[in-house]
Amino acid sequence: MPLLINGERIELARPTGDMIRAYPHLEEKAKLLRSQPAQIVEPKGLLYVQQREFAVTTPKDGSVSILGSDDATTCHIVVLRHTGSGATCLTHCDGSDTEAEVSLIMSSVKSFSNTAGYGRLEVHLVGGFNDDRQLSQKLTNQLLRAFDLQPDDVHLVTFCVTELNDREEKDTHFPIIYGIAVNVKTAEIFPATFPEKGPDEDLRSAHVLTGATLTNIYDAKLEQLHIGPYFWRPFPHVDFWLEQDDKQILQNLSTSPLAEPPHFVSHIRSTLTFLKEHPFPSQSLFPDRKPRIYKKNEEGLWEQVCSDKI
Repeated sequence: MPLLINGERIELARPTGDMIRAYPHLEEKAKLLRSQPAQIVEPKGLLYVQQREFAVTTPKDGSVSILGSDDATTCHIVVLRHTGSGATCLTHCDGSDTEAEVSLIMSSVKSFSNTAGYGRLEVHLVGGFNDDRQLSQKLTNQLLRAFDLQPDDVHLVTFCVTELNDREEKDTHFPIIYGIAVNVKTAEIFPATFPEKGPDEDLRSAHVLTGATLTNIYDAKLEQLHIGPYFWRPFPHVDFWLEQDDKQILQNLSTSPLAEPPHFVSHIRSTLTFLKEHPFPSQSLFPDRKPRIYKKNEEGLWEQVCSDKI
């Protein structure tokens, strides 16, 4: 079944610019989203999703009320929600295997929605910009095609990607929105930044830098965050990369060097340092082959729980 706008199937053969002109309400909604200042989302009740991760939960969740992600330049943040059950998934896609990723998030939302009997699947796409290499445009097209291939009707509700999320300054293009959050209880989606991106920020980033596939990090039934177990080989030339200046790291380890947020290089250095310290995670991080498990404490913050208590 197809990807729909206002109940009509999208013609994916035509350029996205034509699609935007054919459905002016999408542009209006994108404009409205872009005009909102980014809200600072504090850690209480938040589940932060990194690149190549996804999390799904429902309004019944007593621990998590906000799903969010940021630092998207050419990446897109996808929110898929079932209006009947309220089951909501947020993921941060970078184009590594879009078709498989969309199938995965579809099945994850549907697994919480079978009992609803009513409602529909709605998708919200945010991120990307008019980058020189057209990686954003390519990812936009991949996502539209992947949702169109699904066996269920999916309704495109928010489309704030690539040319609709672009600003120009001194001949350089930048995204307007770098991050979003979704309130699982109210379904509100808004631009957001996150002072806290944990737990295990370096570990999760290392997993991505060593070639991770899309990973589900949350068990909504148990209200637990599961990180790992992750395994990788020693990162090639890690000492070489750590010796490079900021400019070299930016030029070589970013898809869009001119548009990265200011903390990009320090984040990459921190991840590389972590990879240097843990060349064999099976020995130093996951000797028992079990995930690190976190639950929200009474203050609404993540706290690690011992596996023998589970």
